Amino acid sequence: MAQKASVSFDDVMKEIKTYIRKEENIDLILRAYQCAQKQHEGQMRKSGEPYLVHLVAVAQILAQLRTGPTTIAAGLLHDVIEDCEMSAAEMSERFNEEVTMLVEAVTKISNLKFRDEKEYQASNHRKIFIAMAKDVRVILIKLADRLHNMRTLQYMTAEKQKRIAAETLEVYAPIAHRLGISEIKNELEDLAFLYLDYDKYHEIAHLVEKRKVERDTQVKHMIQEISEMMDEHHITYRIFGRSKHLYSIYKKMRTKNKRFEEIMDLLAIRIITDTDTACYEILGYIHAKYRPIPGRFKDYIAMPKVNMYQSLHTTIVADGGNIFEVQIRTEAMDRIAEQGIAAHWRYKESSGFSMKVMQKELEEQLHWLRDFSIMSDEVNDDAMEFMNLMQKDIFEANVYVMSPKGRVIALPNGSTPIDFAYRIHTEVGHQAVGATVNGVLVPLNTPLKTGDVVDIRTSKQSGGPSEDWLKIVKSNHARNKIRSFFQRRENEQRSGGIKKGEEMLSEELKRRGLELAQYFDKKRIEGIMGSLSFSSYQDLLYAIGVKSIALSAVIERLVNHKTSIPLDNENLVELFNRQESSRRRPPSKSGVYVNGVETMKVSLASCCTPVPGDEIIGYISKGQGVKVHRKDCPNIQREKARLIEVNWEEEIEQKQYEVKLVVRSMDRNFLLSDIVTVVSQCKAGLNHVDSKVNEDRLTATTKMSVVVSDATHLQSLIANLRKINSVMEVERVIQ
Repeated sequence: MAQKASVSFDDVMKEIKTYIRKEENIDLILRAYQCAQKQHEGQMRKSGEPYLVHLVAVAQILAQLRTGPTTIAAGLLHDVIEDCEMSAAEMSERFNEEVTMLVEAVTKISNLKFRDEKEYQASNHRKIFIAMAKDVRVILIKLADRLHNMRTLQYMTAEKQKRIAAETLEVYAPIAHRLGISEIKNELEDLAFLYLDYDKYHEIAHLVEKRKVERDTQVKHMIQEISEMMDEHHITYRIFGRSKHLYSIYKKMRTKNKRFEEIMDLLAIRIITDTDTACYEILGYIHAKYRPIPGRFKDYIAMPKVNMYQSLHTTIVADGGNIFEVQIRTEAMDRIAEQGIAAHWRYKESSGFSMKVMQKELEEQLHWLRDFSIMSDEVNDDAMEFMNLMQKDIFEANVYVMSPKGRVIALPNGSTPIDFAYRIHTEVGHQAVGATVNGVLVPLNTPLKTGDVVDIRTSKQSGGPSEDWLKIVKSNHARNKIRSFFQRRENEQRSGGIKKGEEMLSEELKRRGLELAQYFDKKRIEGIMGSLSFSSYQDLLYAIGVKSIALSAVIERLVNHKTSIPLDNENLVELFNRQESSRRRPPSKSGVYVNGVETMKVSLASCCTPVPGDEIIGYISKGQGVKVHRKDCPNIQREKARLIEVNWEEEIEQKQYEVKLVVRSMDRNFLLSDIVTVVSQCKAGLNHVDSKVNEDRLTATTKMSVVVSDATHLQSLIANLRKINSVMEVERVIQ
């Protein structure tokens, strides 16, 4: 960062007022400072300085990153809840909920204690990543806090220095790198390097200093040559030498097993221009004048890094044999290269800054950021597994693959041919049936590697994507397209179900000799929806079409429904007969009645457990009255003589009906818990449940007795049980 010495709050306010000018925003920051000053009064740091010095330094770093007033206020207050007597409720009252939320999130991270055991480290670091996923401002405050602590680490004991430095190098520097904030990342790495390997740090620092005069002379001469060349071509530019930070040199020496003298980009030049086109034009002139080293050219403009970094990199040999790395980028690219998301997210007071809009834009730029929350949900409580996934799927560089025509596609690490297909075109993804990678036929779940040439085989006869693909794909783009396909197909099936329901209702009314104009009337149908637990006309017709409600139950209600149509003599007689019939027949305890019979005992059969809305038939038993079965019950299929028409009561008292279900699924952890949760969410009762793993040790069978109010309630429960992950089949049991 630009300033590392202790600064006064007045200095910070001068920096802040260069981009924050609204009175209410300045007032928020001032009140936060005054509160921090009062709350931390008398508290001292290990250095002997007042604790407030640290908070002002954090605010300074945040101001240099051009963060907003809420973030700076939270930075000033970030230790108040942890170290002072102010509660979160009091902070919300004095400031606002947004400031309090940021402070609480930073406090949770601050409370994490670094431990030697890897599992504890993983668990703590996982919390940091999740906090960052919810609001990136949290990690910006924490990075500023950590940077100042690293700048003053000399006051800690040697043991604490190594612990804090190790955590900084393993967690905070990589986060800064993935967010593209190279200013903070480089300084954190160099400071951590100093405390973790003092001798090696100073050895490399000595080697760099030893060659400084010679290197500066070479760079100055090269800058002059390139400047003269670009002036000839009238190109707008800024040019300067770039120093390699010490830890980066050490890392290259160690990972590539090279001596200090072999690090090619110790001599580095950066050229800043105004447009993408100018970047490529400058590159052309440089390659025409100097010999480029093969394999060292990288185009990060066409294919940005995962942290939004863009630039052209080339390594050239100058006339004197010196080797230079040259970086070429625009002013906007340079800001993002140095400050990453902070540059992309610079607070602009006049533009109507919106936290939600900025977070959404940021997630679109950094697709991996959204994966933090998703992965934390998917990976149960295994912190080590979470960290392994983070390392492989987030922190590793993106994969770049090509189509047969040479089109380069950037994909998340671990992506498959399915991800590639959807990036080419939505229909290519939907119709994909196979893939070749580098000319070899491979399964669709094959992970792709950088440099692979991928060709997708499609078929117009394909039924579309499989739901299993959602478990295979890595990119949000592909996942969203697959989900949209299933949503559209569900909508189409619904439209077909509604049309089928219309046809079935119309045919049944005709079969019974009922007038369509009178009974197939939208207002009349809407009048009976409530009694059948439907909220819309379309829902009722769809239920008829997919046979989740008995057609006879709908017809009964349509016939018996009172309407406001004029009553002629015939209608009056029909209405009178209905009313008389209603008076004569007392309500049945079972909810079922037999036409013309009042005294016969009627009960529901236990073998098929019918519920209101099911199509039913009565069976005259010996000495037990009428047993009511579902019409599809196999126990009465061969009976003819003893069957009798029965009907559900039009107005059934609120009753509960027990139904037996069997759920067949793949075996997995928490399966039974998920099943019980769904039953509860569907407001159904649960009288009994028994789950066991089958002999194949892969599948499971769960038997359960549930309590529902009617067929619609039951169908809703079954539909939701089928949506549970790994559930293959849900059936009603007939004994």
